[in-house]
Amino acid sequence: MTRTTRSRSQPIRVAAVIAAVMFGSVPSSAAEVFLRASQLGYSPGGVKVALAFSEAELPPVFVVTPEGSDGPAFEGRAAVLPGESWGRFTSHAELDFTSLTKPGRYVLRMGTSRSLPFTIAREPLAELPDALLEFMRQQRCGYNPWLKSKCHQLDGRTAYGPRAAGTEIDARGGWHDAADLLKYHMTSGNATAQMLVAYLEGTRRRDPRSAGLADRVDAQGDPGGNGVPDLLDEARWGLEWMLKLHPGPGELYHQVADDRDHAGFRLPQDEIADYGWGKGGARVVYFADGRPQGLGKYQSKSTGVANIAGRYAAAMALAYQVWKDDPRERAFADRCLKAGREVYAMGRDREGSQQGNSYGAPYRYEESTWADDMEWGAAELHRATGEAGYLGDAKRYAALAAAEGWMGLERAPHYGFYPFMNLGHYRLHDQVDEEFRNRLAGYYRVGIERCVKAGLGNPYRVGVPFIWCSNNLVVALVTQCELYERMSGDASFRGLAARNRDWLLGRNPWGFAMFSGVGGRSPGDVHLQTTRLTGRSVRGALVDGPVYERIFRSQLGVSITEPDPLGPFQDARAVYHDDLKDYVTNEPTMDGTASAILMAILGGRGG
Repeated sequence: MTRTTRSRSQPIRVAAVIAAVMFGSVPSSAAEVFLRASQLGYSPGGVKVALAFSEAELPPVFVVTPEGSDGPAFEGRAAVLPGESWGRFTSHAELDFTSLTKPGRYVLRMGTSRSLPFTIAREPLAELPDALLEFMRQQRCGYNPWLKSKCHQLDGRTAYGPRAAGTEIDARGGWHDAADLLKYHMTSGNATAQMLVAYLEGTRRRDPRSAGLADRVDAQGDPGGNGVPDLLDEARWGLEWMLKLHPGPGELYHQVADDRDHAGFRLPQDEIADYGWGKGGARVVYFADGRPQGLGKYQSKSTGVANIAGRYAAAMALAYQVWKDDPRERAFADRCLKAGREVYAMGRDREGSQQGNSYGAPYRYEESTWADDMEWGAAELHRATGEAGYLGDAKRYAALAAAEGWMGLERAPHYGFYPFMNLGHYRLHDQVDEEFRNRLAGYYRVGIERCVKAGLGNPYRVGVPFIWCSNNLVVALVTQCELYERMSGDASFRGLAARNRDWLLGRNPWGFAMFSGVGGRSPGDVHLQTTRLTGRSVRGALVDGPVYERIFRSQLGVSITEPDPLGPFQDARAVYHDDLKDYVTNEPTMDGTASAILMAILGGRGG
């Protein structure tokens, strides 16, 4: 992730502060009531619980009215949350209007305060997948359709591994990871596999013409359909790059570039970073050897390659499942399956985790888990081949992974427990007997229950630790709740899922949907080079999200415009800034956005 030091002496954004007061982001009086709800909306049968807060006692009742009308469509009593506070706000209440089922566009009212408008509709998240794919295309490397430009055509030259250091290898393509221009198999493999699962779930449960399965761009990401859902086009962009990272038996590369990338803001096609082959020249490509790596001051703590190998195998076996029945694509499907088998075997031989590499800064992806990835890879290979050995492996790895993860923890290493939820349990579930199915669902339940307990620590009932990339954790929690219900038939966590999903859509202290260009108020000053330098906006970027105040204050080179327009809504438990200079809370990530596509398709009916 990009880290850029910027001066605090920039002018105060007076217009932003004025707009915030007008639209209910900054208190204009001590007794003002603030209303927070999903800015997209709710399904007719879904859970609908907004939140009201104030520095004074809240009114006892609220109403829901059609937008543009004062006539109530629903009247209810506020459910006060005793003893709850956030920052300066000491009064909080939940506003439950679940029984309002009539489709339409509405506004919440309490006293003289009004919420941003929202809808009640069959698919309230219908706009999300297409918006998220817009951001994914903006992150493309090699050819970027958003910029209409080629970049990084010299990627790259090898480090470590069987080839002589500096050997040329074709690592063009893939996605830039976040605001910076690095590329990681660690995150890209997960993004690719999750988008393929999203496609399979979408086609299995919904009209092929529905959200997330539209065909608006071609394979290059340029406008104009090609007869393939855009979601598959994007997943294939990842697959084609991943195939390049496995150029031969026993070879797997895991990272292109390192934090030497942090050479200042520039567009991808105007690269200036120097990796030893001249400014804007070739970039380093790291071989996955399962050992500590680092060409500069810092070394990773790698112990194996099973984490990235398992996800690689999952993505390739999923690709085989998607394309094997298309005669035009059978050769591609077979190629993917072969690569998946080979790389899975590498993971089986080198159990452990390959971490990201840094050069001159202490930040890196610190993944330490791997059994969940091997479970997922084995489960998908068993689906693809029917070979019993893969099923046995999947069950063994499932038992090793169990409920391991970040859920219930107050802190965790950066990307230490990754991916943030174990899709392997779900993808294995329908391939095993009832007893084992119950075990898999039970692993999910244990994690969810930990998050229920953690959510009692704030009035929003958001059950994730506010560490770096907390929004990604919320996406994972909501996804796990959705999949748990499908696996078990137990709907008892629908309320938790709804409250956490709606946190991402505006039901949070700051009143921001956490996806750029989505909802009535969303991040507009994101830490992203392309939007900053072009002056254009992009839809669908999931920003990192709020963090403990102590984390924000401890990071190198981070600052914000002063005074903070969202200052009244900050709390030591979590701060968020819609500010270019805050790479901790307002930088978008490619993998978090891809995971949110799956969340949106699974929960497209909102409950």
